Amino acid sequence: MTAVPTHCPYCALQCATTLHPVDRVQVSVQPRAIQAFEGGPTNRGGLCRKGWTAPEVLTVPDRLTTPLMRNAAGNLVAASWDEALDFVADRIRSLQASYGSDSVAVFGGGGLTNEKAYALGKFARVALRTANVDYNGRFCMSSAAAATNRAFGIDRGLPFPLADLGGAGVVLLVGSNLAETMPPAVAHLQSARDAGGLLVVDPRRTATAGLTADDAGIHLQATPGTDLALVLALTHVVLQEGLADTAYLSERTDDPEGLFRSTAAWWPERAERVTGVPAATIRRAARVLAAAAPVHGGDGVFILTGRGAEQHSKGTDTVTACINLALALGLPGRLGSGYGCITGQGNGQGGREHGQKADQLPGYRSISDPAARAHVARVWGVDPEDLPGPGKSAVELINALGTAGGPRALLVHGSNLLVSAPRLASVRERLAALDLLVVADVVPSETALLADVVFPVTQWAEEEGTMTSLEGRVLRRQAAIAPPGEVRSDLAVFAGLASRLGCGAAFSTDPAEVFEELRLASAGGKADYSGITWERIDAGEALFWPVPSPGHPGTPRLFADGFSTPDGRAHVVAVDHRPVADDLHAAAPMYLVTGRLLQHYQSGAQTRRVPELAAAEPEVFAEIHPRVAAQLGIADGRPMRLRTARGSMVLPARVTADVRPDTVFVPFHFGGSEAVNELTNDALDPVSRMPEFKACAVEVSAASLPVTGVSA
Repeated sequence: MTAVPTHCPYCALQCATTLHPVDRVQVSVQPRAIQAFEGGPTNRGGLCRKGWTAPEVLTVPDRLTTPLMRNAAGNLVAASWDEALDFVADRIRSLQASYGSDSVAVFGGGGLTNEKAYALGKFARVALRTANVDYNGRFCMSSAAAATNRAFGIDRGLPFPLADLGGAGVVLLVGSNLAETMPPAVAHLQSARDAGGLLVVDPRRTATAGLTADDAGIHLQATPGTDLALVLALTHVVLQEGLADTAYLSERTDDPEGLFRSTAAWWPERAERVTGVPAATIRRAARVLAAAAPVHGGDGVFILTGRGAEQHSKGTDTVTACINLALALGLPGRLGSGYGCITGQGNGQGGREHGQKADQLPGYRSISDPAARAHVARVWGVDPEDLPGPGKSAVELINALGTAGGPRALLVHGSNLLVSAPRLASVRERLAALDLLVVADVVPSETALLADVVFPVTQWAEEEGTMTSLEGRVLRRQAAIAPPGEVRSDLAVFAGLASRLGCGAAFSTDPAEVFEELRLASAGGKADYSGITWERIDAGEALFWPVPSPGHPGTPRLFADGFSTPDGRAHVVAVDHRPVADDLHAAAPMYLVTGRLLQHYQSGAQTRRVPELAAAEPEVFAEIHPRVAAQLGIADGRPMRLRTARGSMVLPARVTADVRPDTVFVPFHFGGSEAVNELTNDALDPVSRMPEFKACAVEVSAASLPVTGVSA
């Protein structure tokens, strides 16, 4: 048993670690300072609390170790792999014979390795021939992906190494709480803090917003759902005060005048009425941004967006406004400056590049592009005409389950829909309406417990493969221990079902072979991995895609010589503010916002099973401002009721001045009766199809009853 270099299983920072096997099923973990690029280590030898305790998930008492099937009495009982695979294949054949290929749907996850994500998309389109495939990354950064694609012609979360932030004079974070979601990344903000240039847009005084104290920066505590108006006002000041990089706008964008026109009416006094941020603060922030911009000889500016900006029915436009601000300052493509999106899930970047998304094929190709279809079909050995077209996005797919003409079966890999999706009562109804629900997971998640068949699959320390970090850097995941019991990889599930369904295409269970096929399928695409090999990664090369040939060094920084648009220019897209879909009204006069905690991750299926993390934050709660709590008779720790148009829940109050008086905050990591997504809105962004998790109208009151969780 030797030390094994790998990476943390949680967020897209993908902190480097070394695993030391203790025995056949346990490992200990140590952080490892890897070089991000040109000498800058990404995690600087650090790990957050989740990373340090990650090995405990490998041995949780309820780890799934054998396939489960629901018996006649309605209970999940142990079964053999052959029994489970035979049953699922038979049901798929029967349903597709009666209702057509699209009657079976597949739902993936942003935590799957590149190899699994690739195989999932291939399985859906080749073995099942269904258009109905999407994944939980639709809930993560689809708005940023849509915005960067239409502005720059390409979507890579950070088009520069994270270490570049370390020399910047200003970093503007819009809707990102790095200090709790990616603690090791905070070290890269120190230069901006030292210069008084950390700007944080958030309705809460989060741990990240708190870093602006003592003249280290500015917290712009905007009303929920108004980030777009705030950024339009910042851009207005930059343009109207003559602070913009006009030469850059003329040379590198397609419509400078359109940028002026679209922001002309957003003077700071107007924005103050919408956002609650004082006009003087908006002007000061805009001037701080401009002073650090390259055109004025500053130390550089980075504008970064997170889920707080994106998880809205106007998320794509909010990110677009941030991109337009970056263009006005002349940032994209400049060394030491730029715009980027903070990817959340561990493989949120790679997960959407290789075919899980409803409209994409491997290499970030459009499934509607005939040339893309022909290329991928050749790799897969199928006729391009046999590949389905674009399918439904995540929420639309969920809403169609079990309906007339909708999917009758759903296969879920790496996602816990019954915690992470919006408007959960509807999700529960739709899953119950299915003829077949199959879930592959490592623990009995809330979604797995509803399944007809559960497949136990490998997790991080038990498998080989690659992940792609928020920087677009491809990293190796290496196995340190063997999986327990009868656990197999998701690759084995795809291969086993494909062979039983009579699919002629090859489905390997060897991750190395799958990666070699992925390289071929991605060749020539925007996310070109064809020049990447495991040997190059293991030798220490920092390979940022695109890597279009074996000798290519990778592309750590994009846009230096032009953008990936047909004319090589960044495209200015005019946007304007609009209210949240479920806005305040007399019966619901406050905003409900949701977000993450330091101790937990995503749906909490992993972290809620780690004793140290669960003890630190054992239950759901609602943050409420002291003044509002006093007005409503709500005491700290006592029950309060939240009611939206979709349901109500009773939960303990956490009275704090860190939240705006018009806002209550609830973390989304908890399941069952503690799941706040019972209350959130599934209104969709018209471009990205992102649901509006982040803001909806809520009625708040004291509750005389004990904390009971969700009710209709």
